[in-house]
Amino acid sequence: MADERITTIGRCYVCKRTFGFIPASVTTVTIDPQTGLPPGMTVLATFREPTPEATARSVQEPVCPDCLDRAKQFLELTRSPAPPFEKWHNPDRG
Repeated sequence: MADERITTIGRCYVCKRTFGFIPASVTTVTIDPQTGLPPGMTVLATFREPTPEATARSVQEPVCPDCLDRAKQFLELTRSPAPPFEKWHNPDRG
């Protein structure tokens, strides 16, 4: 139980900055070390079923809170509705 509260220093997988974290509670992303991408993701950012070998060799990499905040902001911006366009009125057509 006491080991779960020990702070570890590591690098964020996204921004490569060093930060302190508790391994039991840090957000991680699964990465295939051979490709540097999540298992099943292609270099064109499409998804396919990961192979059993890719899943077996994948490791958990930590992500810092700053990168998580930026990802949340990006999701909020992309999920917001598009701004409405006003209709153009042609004065000659009435």
